[in-house]
Amino acid sequence: MVEQLLYLSALFDLYGALLTEKQQECLRMHLFDDFSLSEIGESLGISRQAVYDNIHRSEKAMESYEEKLGLVRRYQAERQALADICESIRGLKQPGNEAAVDAVLDRLSGYLGSGQEVSK
Repeated sequence: MVEQLLYLSALFDLYGALLTEKQQECLRMHLFDDFSLSEIGESLGISRQAVYDNIHRSEKAMESYEEKLGLVRRYQAERQALADICESIRGLKQPGNEAAVDAVLDRLSGYLGSGQEVSK
């Protein structure tokens, strides 16, 4: 369940702009605000079933985009490669070069995004 929400969040981050405004709003409330279908329906003035249909169509559309473009898959592979590089760099740390290694790791942390830092 949590993995599915994380996956849908990643899809939304990359493909959300391709959805209609109503689809974006429904998904945003569902994924990020943790609103129930009823709460979303009340907020947007539509039925619970319309919310469900909207979310379901949105998910299918984003999965179709991912199947064709593979941006989430590529992004995850690049992040894993970066994590592997950071781990290799950490292994180079020796007395006398700590500052240089830490400087490189600090620069790499900017590429991880979301304010995450590379642990030293």
